[in-house]
This record gives sequence, structure tokens and C-alpha cells, in this order.
Amino acid sequence: MFYLLMDLLGTAAFAISGVMVAMDKRLDLFGVFIVAFVTAVGGGTLRDLLIGNTPVVWMREYIYIVTIISTVVLSILFREKLRFLRKSLFLFDTLGIGLYTMVGIEQGLQADLLPIMCIALGTMTASFGGVIRDILCNEIPVVFHKEIYATACVVGGISYFVLRNLPIQDQYVYIMAISIVVGIRLMAVKYKIALPSIYKTD
Repeated sequence: MFYLLMDLLGTAAFAISGVMVAMDKRLDLFGVFIVAFVTAVGGGTLRDLLIGNTPVVWMREYIYIVTIISTVVLSILFREKLRFLRKSLFLFDTLGIGLYTMVGIEQGLQADLLPIMCIALGTMTASFGGVIRDILCNEIPVVFHKEIYATACVVGGISYFVLRNLPIQDQYVYIMAISIVVGIRLMAVKYKIALPSIYKTD
């Protein structure tokens, strides 16, 4: 139940970020829904295809479609309140990558993958939906910027495998690992911490 709740929260968070990007681009209602949908399920779809978990989860469980549709409708209805929060897109996107990193890692563990593969799967789960969203909206995907994004997922994934060896309940290990991903992303943006650039500055 906890795992399902974590997955649905990640789905909702990414759907909201998709809605906000689509509305900023002034897409019509159909466009808003499509962008929200691919943002919410893009990473999970890639994950399931890679581990052979087909049909992919959102095709088997209608609760994901209901969650996305409900989130899109509520986001449109309360769009002014969302826009009032200047950094709401960033916050929802950050929460989404934290939740989806752990969802991907859990799926990797269930598929008996090595820890390093689980971390890679979690990072792809967290990042790929946002990549599709940004490409559809004619933006350079955030994950390809020098800004800390996928790195936060990797560090959070490593911390999960360290923490799970301690005498801590699984739910708290999940929450701590998610908090590490979110915390790293927030601190990196706040203090302008970035990966080194390979390009010379003029």
C-alpha cells in the first residue's frame, strides 16, 4: 500500500508539472492533457519496457489513468493558485523525481537486478517523463543542463542501499532516500551548485 501511494504521488506530481509547462506554452486542452500524461507515465513506461513488465503498469491498473485525469482537471481549475506559487513547477518536478527514483529502484529489486542497475532504473524512471515533456514543449530537457538533476537521483539511490542495511523500517528508509533526492535538488538550485561544464566561457 505504501509503495502504491508513493507511485501515485509521483504520478500526480509529474502530471501537475506537465500541466504547468503546457499552459505556459498556451496549448489547448488536448495538448495540456497529452503533455501531463506523458510526463506522468513516460519514465514508468520506459522502466517497465526495460524489465519486461508488460503490459506497462498504467495499462493494467486504471487507478493511474484516474489519478492523471483528476490531477489535470484540478490543476486547470486551480491554475491561478498554482501560478501564484512562483516556483511551484520546480517544486512539483523535484518531488516527482524523488518519488519516482524510489519507485524505479523498487521495481528493479523486484526484478532481481543488481543495486547499480536498480539505481540506473530509478534515475531513468525519474527523468524520462520530464525529457519527453520538455521535448514536446520545444525546450532543452532539464536533465541535459549542467544543473543538478539526475545526479540527485543517483545519490538518493546510493543512500537507499546504504540505509537499508541499517536497522530502520523500510517505510522510513524510503522517506529518507526521497528526502535526500529532494534536498540535494533544492540545495543545488538555491546555492547554484552545478556540474562542471566541458565548454569554455568567454
